[in-house]
Amino acid sequence: MHILNFVTLPFVGEVHLNGYLTIVFLICLLAVIGFEFVNGFHDTANAVATVIYTKALKPVYAIPWSGFFNFLGVFVGGITVAMGILKLVPLNELMVLPVAVGACMVLSILLASIIWNLGTWYLGIPCSSSHTLIGAMIGASLAFTWYYGGSGVNWEKAEEIGLSLIISPIIGFGLAALLMYFLIHVLKSTALFHIPHGENDRPPLLIRALLITTCTLVSFFHGSNDGQKGVGLLMLILIAFLPANFAINHSINGNQIQSALVQTSQVIQHNNYMEAEAVVKLEQAIREAQKQLPAKSKNAFKFRRQVQLVIKDINAVKESEQVKLSDKDREILSDASTKLDKVTDFAPTWVIAIISLSLGFGTMIGWKRIVVTIGEKIGNEHLNYAQGASAEIVAACTIGLSTAFGLPVSTTHVLSSGIAGAMVASGGKNNLNNNTLKNIAIAWVLTLPVAIVLAILLFMLFHLFI
Repeated sequence: MHILNFVTLPFVGEVHLNGYLTIVFLICLLAVIGFEFVNGFHDTANAVATVIYTKALKPVYAIPWSGFFNFLGVFVGGITVAMGILKLVPLNELMVLPVAVGACMVLSILLASIIWNLGTWYLGIPCSSSHTLIGAMIGASLAFTWYYGGSGVNWEKAEEIGLSLIISPIIGFGLAALLMYFLIHVLKSTALFHIPHGENDRPPLLIRALLITTCTLVSFFHGSNDGQKGVGLLMLILIAFLPANFAINHSINGNQIQSALVQTSQVIQHNNYMEAEAVVKLEQAIREAQKQLPAKSKNAFKFRRQVQLVIKDINAVKESEQVKLSDKDREILSDASTKLDKVTDFAPTWVIAIISLSLGFGTMIGWKRIVVTIGEKIGNEHLNYAQGASAEIVAACTIGLSTAFGLPVSTTHVLSSGIAGAMVASGGKNNLNNNTLKNIAIAWVLTLPVAIVLAILLFMLFHLFI
C-alpha cells in the first residue's frame, strides 16, 4: 500500500504521509467538501424558500444569488464558530497518536454527517446539519475515549453549543409570531398579506426589495455560521494528519509570541501577587512556553498545548478573587490572550476559500426538496409576503448574533420555526400542517442520537483496519 513516500499538495507544501495515508487524507478532504456541498443544498434552501414562494425572485436568479452570499459569508465571517467546533473533540490527545487514529475519527464524523444529511434531504425533511455534525463529533470522541482514554468530549463546550441549538428555534418561533402580530394589528398593510397566485403575480417593488434583502441576509449569515463548521472540519483533518504543519499558526513569528508572554509576565510581577495560586501557575506556564518557543516548529503540537495552558491561566488570574487587577492591567492581559489565541485558533485563506466555494456551489444544486417543504408544507396555506419576511428577518438576526458570539446555530430550525410562528400568528395553531411539523420534530429529536451512534459504529469499523 506504500505507493508514495510523500505527496505535495497545493497551498500545503511537502506532506510526509505514506501512500495508504495519503489516499485516506485525500478521501477525507473530498468528504469535507462533500459535507459542505450537501450543507449548501440542504440548509441554504431555507434561505431561498421565501423569495421563491412569494415570487420575489425566480429560482434561476434566487439560487445563484443565495449561493454567492453564502460564499461571501464564509469568507468574511471569521473563524470563532469554527474553533468552537474544534474544541468539542480531544484534539491534543489526537495529535500525539498515530495519524491513522486521526483518520478514523475524521472519517467517522464526516460519513455519519453526510449519511444523515442525505437521508433527510431525500425525504424532504428540513434537518439541522449543525445537530448532525455535533452529534457525530460527540460520537467519534466517545469512541476515541473508549479506545485511547484521555479527556474525551469537551462537555462544557457541548453544553454551550447544545443550549444554543435548543433555544434558537424557540426564539425563532416567538419573535416571528410577535413580528407577525405587529404587522397584522399595527401596520395593517393589506399588500403584505397577499398570497401570490400564478407565475406573474409578483409583490410590489418595496415588498419585493424587503424579501430579497432578508433572503440575502439569511444567506450571508448562514455562510458565516454554517460555513465555519466546514472550516472547523477541514482544520480538524489538517491537524489530525499533519500536526507539525497545522497545530500552530507558523505565520506568527517567535518575536510576536515572546512579546505577548513578556507582556503577561510584566503585569503579574508589577502587581506583586506572586503568592496567589493562579499567578504561580501562570508564571510557570509562561516560563515553560518561553523554554519551548525556539523549537516551536519542530514540536508544534506540544507548543500548542503549552500556549493553550497559558491562555487558560491568564483567564484564571483575571477571574481570581486573590488578584485585584486594574482596568488597564486587565486590558493588557486580554490583549495578550487574544494574541496568543491566534497561535492556535486560525485557518489559512485557502481553507476558507475551499469551504466557501463548496457551500456556494452546493446551494445551486438539489435545493428544491427542502424549498417545497418550507414553502408549502409547514402551513396549511401558501406563504404570504408578511410571513416570509417575518421568518427571514428573525432568522437573519438570530444567526447573525449567534455568529458574533461564536455559537453554532441551526439555520433550518430557526427559519422553519420562524415560519411556523408566523403561520400561528396569522391563523392560530390550526394554520399549521401537523404532519410536516411532526416529521421535522422527529428528525430534530433523532438527529443527535442517530449521529452519535453512527459515528461510534463507523469509528469502530475503521479502527479494525488500523
